[in-house]
This record gives sequence, structure tokens and C-alpha cells, in this order.
Amino acid sequence: MTSTIADAHAALVSQLDARVREVVRRDGVDPQSEAVVVRRIAEQVVRAHDERSLTGQVASVPDPQAVVGELVARVSGFGPLQPYLDDPSVEEVWINDPSQVFVARHGKHELTNTVLSTAEVQELVERMLKSSGRRIDVSAPFVDAMLPEGHRLHVVLEGISRGFTAVNIRKFTLRASRLPDLVDLESMPTQTAQFLDASVRAGLNILVAGGTQAGKTTMLNCLASAIPGGERVISVEEVYELRFHHSKRFELHCKQTRSGRVETPVTPFTRRAGDLTGPRPEREFRPCAPGSDPARWFRATRTKRASRGVH
Repeated sequence: MTSTIADAHAALVSQLDARVREVVRRDGVDPQSEAVVVRRIAEQVVRAHDERSLTGQVASVPDPQAVVGELVARVSGFGPLQPYLDDPSVEEVWINDPSQVFVARHGKHELTNTVLSTAEVQELVERMLKSSGRRIDVSAPFVDAMLPEGHRLHVVLEGISRGFTAVNIRKFTLRASRLPDLVDLESMPTQTAQFLDASVRAGLNILVAGGTQAGKTTMLNCLASAIPGGERVISVEEVYELRFHHSKRFELHCKQTRSGRVETPVTPFTRRAGDLTGPRPEREFRPCAPGSDPARWFRATRTKRASRGVH
């Protein structure tokens, strides 16, 4: 009985989804950038379907608002994964294979009841990469990218990953933006926060290192909050992850090459940053890309125009 209801719901949503996509194409709507318009179209399609159900020609929609949300997720968002991306308690989402979608909450892994097909996974990957401007193919079977909400996307192409394309999404969750926030979260003692604050204000070079999800980006954001407002700041990143506000900040981004690899020309970036942005910068943030040589990042600070930095 439960399976029959689920099948009927899936068939209904697929039918409405096709109608929404038809209207989106007809009206020339960009579903990625015009989600509000897509939602309005979905509401109109569901309302029209409900009106037809009064004549007995089609089945009614049990929960119109829920179906509208599902349609928007399928057309403008990331389909079955969108509810997990919208859920603030979810920290990470990954696909072990299409029938195994996991999430992490409060550091603990959970197997969800979401089951995908291989085609759905491929479509999701293509949609995610389209929104990020990155690409993946046989010549570049790995990719790191940033999703619109700031979440970090990792994809390994089928062939490198056995039997399926593997997907991992690490959500951007901002729990601390200043060093005192880390004290409140009991991530460090007050004395340590005071020492780091003084080190930043004194212009010392600081190296932040750690494993995956150790909190490196959070630490960089908190350290950046201690930079005096009058100083110029330049940041160089593989993907935009630093989220600190500074009136004199200039951001640089390492672009993907035609072969799909991300090149990180550290020293040219360091030299040209100052040339492009006017006065000599007082601060530089250079997160080290995976696989690159940290020594190169420090040698870059010895250029003529180099300045104090956080790495």
C-alpha cells in the first residue's frame, strides 16, 4: 500500500515537473538565476492541476505547498539533495553510490532514505558544475567547486570511482566569525584568543594547518576579523571560501585550465596583486591549495611587494 502511494506521488510530481519545465523553456526563464519566477510557475501549474481535479479528470494534490517546493528543487535547485542543503542541521552530504545517500549531523553520519538513479546523479553533477563554472571529464576526472550558497563540492568521475560518480558536498556553516566566538564555543581558551588577536594586530605571519573539516577556514575568518579596518587586504584562493568583511579587501581566484586542472601560480599572483590594486597591501591571505608546496607560499612573501599574511 505504501509503495503504491509513493509511486502515485512520484508519477504526479514527474507529470507536474514536465509541465513546469515546458513553461520555463517557453518563457525563456533561467532556472538557476530566476528561482523566484520558477516558484511562481510551479504554483500556477499546481493550482491549474488542482482545479482540473475538481472535475475528476486527474488526482488532487494532497499537499500543494510541499509539491511546489519539490518542483522548485527539481527545476531550480539540486533535486532530491536540495532538502538536505536547506536543512541547517546537515553539515555534509555525500553519495557513496546512487542507492546510498549519506548526511552528517553534529559530526555523526546517517544513511538517508533517498535513492537515486545513475542518470539522476549525472544530471545533478552537471547542474552543480554548471552553476560553478567548473568542468569534469576523462582528462580531468576530479573537480573541486563552490556551489551558490558557498558549499564545497567534490566530484570523482566514474572510472576513477568504481561503478559510479562519487559526490561530496561540505556545507558552509558559519558558527564563528570572530576569535571571541571561538571562546564562546569552547574551541579555545580566552588567553589563546587574546594572543592570536595581538599577533594579527602586530602583523605576524601565521600558518593555519589541519585535516579536513578541522576548522581551518573558520579560523582564517576569525583571524581576519582582527585586522584593523584601515589596512589593505588581498586574498588568493582556489575557490572562494573566506567570508570576512573588510572595506579594503581585494579577492583573487585561481581559475581552472582547459585540461581541467586548477593551476595556482602563487608568486605571480602575489606580485601582480599589488600592481593591480594600487597601494602596497598590508595583509595577504593565501590558502594553500591541496598538493601544492607550502614552501612556495612562504617564498612568495619575500617578493619586493610582499606583506604580512595568514596562510
